Amino acid sequence: MLVNKHPLMKALRRSQTSLASSKSMLSPSSTSSPSSSAASSSSWIHLRSVLLIVASSSSSSPVSSNRGNLKSPWSRRRRKHALLAKQWKNLFDADGKFLDGGIKFLKKIRTGGVEPSIRAEVWPFLLGMYDVKSSEKQRDVIVSQKRRSYLELRRQCYLISRHGERSFKLKEISGNSGNKDGGDTTQVLDSGLDEISELEEDCAITETKVSDAEMESSDSDSSEELEDMKPLLSSTDDGDNHLYERIDSTLSKLERMPTFQKNEDFATWQRIIRLDAIRVNSEWIRYSSQAAVSEAKARQLAESVGLKDYDSLEPCQIHHAARLVAILEAYAVYDSETGYCQGMSDLLSPIVSVIEEDHIAFWCFVGFMRKARHNFRLDEVGIRRQLSIVSKIIKCKDTLLYKHLEKLQAEDCFFVYRMVVVLFRRELTFEQTLCLWEVMWADQAAIRAGIVKPPRRKMRLRAPPTEDLLLYAIAACVLQKRKLFIENYSSMDEIVRECNNLAGHLDVWKLLDDAHDLVVTLHDKI
Repeated sequence: MLVNKHPLMKALRRSQTSLASSKSMLSPSSTSSPSSSAASSSSWIHLRSVLLIVASSSSSSPVSSNRGNLKSPWSRRRRKHALLAKQWKNLFDADGKFLDGGIKFLKKIRTGGVEPSIRAEVWPFLLGMYDVKSSEKQRDVIVSQKRRSYLELRRQCYLISRHGERSFKLKEISGNSGNKDGGDTTQVLDSGLDEISELEEDCAITETKVSDAEMESSDSDSSEELEDMKPLLSSTDDGDNHLYERIDSTLSKLERMPTFQKNEDFATWQRIIRLDAIRVNSEWIRYSSQAAVSEAKARQLAESVGLKDYDSLEPCQIHHAARLVAILEAYAVYDSETGYCQGMSDLLSPIVSVIEEDHIAFWCFVGFMRKARHNFRLDEVGIRRQLSIVSKIIKCKDTLLYKHLEKLQAEDCFFVYRMVVVLFRRELTFEQTLCLWEVMWADQAAIRAGIVKPPRRKMRLRAPPTEDLLLYAIAACVLQKRKLFIENYSSMDEIVRECNNLAGHLDVWKLLDDAHDLVVTLHDKI
């Protein structure tokens, strides 16, 4: 009713009346004249100007702007805000437990993500390091245990590296044994004794169950090892023969140890990790609280993990790369079946930029990789399964697009391979990636907490949590491009190029809205 009283609408009605009278003047029953034509023309101009004014006015009206802001037809609501720091503090009781078992916390993140200032506190809950039903005291105990476990993994990395280096040198010395009569046996003997004493020290430490007390007493263990070796060191008669026998014995012992099987793989992983850490995208810097690290601290950390070729990097980049190396090496030991594959550094980099403590960042990464590790299997079974689900979603939602993909022999959806492997990290900006991952992690955390489905009456408006939200988002991304794919592309290569050029051209919240729409529609069918 208010709209009908608007002055612009009154002007529009007057113009319509004027136009009607002009039409009657132009009818066959009336005679045409220049004055009538001029009147008609002026009426049309007046009407057009009024329509333009009304259109511009309506585009700025509150009702229309809300309707225009809708990103997807499924939600029919204005987007909720991210979880704020003040809201986060109010979610806990006096013991540090969630007041409602974490339901409100997860619901809030599923609809809006997390405010950047509290991500370091929130992510351990989302990634399974903390249970959503745990108290503050329980979490303190968990942090202490996880820290010790991480330090032990780093210790193993160090020992494996040393085992590899020392065993390589011993094999070189053993290989030179055939030439010992024609060479300087004293030099070989001295070199061999140095290597074997350090190797035997490493073996003794590795065979012992590690604890905090044993970590502190490793120096005394080393001195006992040296005391046991004094008879050999003082013996110069037949020293070379004793040396080579001892080398063979130590190598045999080393080869029976679990760490030996990891040596070759670990050395390969190390080389790739160090290269990838240096090359990682520096977009994370402005989101990190560690950007002001000193050059001395950065270089010290880089040297401690064997990082090289970093002279062209800023101190904060060196520090970030060194942390990536330390955590990725520890993960390669923790999950030796997966080890390290290129792409893992892309997944870890955002976590390291948000979380300052290495042991917490490591266990958050472990939680992330519980789902993502299948992307890095050599047989690619996990990748093929996920591509199959994307293909099935597209087939159920848009048969015309699916038939076009079949025609191009692209129905296996291999063109979204990169999106699956690094979880949209290359297609979205850094901040968009974090938003997508947080919503995805919240879904997975809701399933772990037993919050699986909303009531039946709300299913139409709210998507249930799903382990495969990423795949629905990928399918939504393809469906958004359906017209382009069908009308313009006639080969798989063209589609691959289009998908690889999506970086910076995606709206993450529209993507999530469309993904939730697909979940509501197809969750029970897929």
